[in-house]
Amino acid sequence: MTETAQTNTVDPAEISKFEAMAAEWWDLNGKFKPLHMMNPVRLDYITRQIAAEFGRDLSANRPFEGLRLLDIGCGGGLLCEPMARLGATVVGADAAERNIPVARIHAEQSGLDIDYRHTTAEAMAEAGEQFDVVLNMEVVEHVADPLAYLTACRMLLKPGGLHLCSTINRNPKSYAMAIVGAEYVMRWLPKGTHDWAKFITPDELFDLLTRAGLTPVDRKGYVFNPILWSWSISEKDLSVNYVTASVKP
Repeated sequence: MTETAQTNTVDPAEISKFEAMAAEWWDLNGKFKPLHMMNPVRLDYITRQIAAEFGRDLSANRPFEGLRLLDIGCGGGLLCEPMARLGATVVGADAAERNIPVARIHAEQSGLDIDYRHTTAEAMAEAGEQFDVVLNMEVVEHVADPLAYLTACRMLLKPGGLHLCSTINRNPKSYAMAIVGAEYVMRWLPKGTHDWAKFITPDELFDLLTRAGLTPVDRKGYVFNPILWSWSISEKDLSVNYVTASVKP
């Protein structure tokens, strides 16, 4: 029996939030300031995991040459562009249509060849697309059906492929930091950007990944230090933002 991807995991209300912010993706002090601040630690984790999984030397000029990479929920291309510079063949996909022209224009201005598409993980899986790496960063907490969505992500991977997924933990601290702090106190994000009820604990995500047919192999926390005003990667503190690595058997 041929496996098919469920096509209804897109949440229109969630998409509309990001449509409204599309033009600000590359504004370092705009609504995506938290992502710009977090991006160096995200990139550090991503590049190290890819290098370890595929035996690549990060000191090389284009260490990810020959790898096909998909960034689902690519937004304005904050991760696509550095992956392209590292040599990967990059496809950026987003269900929010207004994000795609912003990403395309910025890539052209940067002299980068990136295949940006207004589409979904499910549609690409149905089309039989295959990748060595799937990036799924800060998206799973915005979809209508996380298990169906992660299953589509697994279908998009070649055997032995790497899936990287980051999201936000669900606990009182994450409510205080990601919603009260980011949306109401610091006003980094518009009020209502996140729905605490959709946040996923690390154990829940590992269970979802396993049920989707992936093998979780690692998880780390992203920790914000308000004194140093910087982010770092933590082995133990997954209390708010965290990232997982999984492989397709």
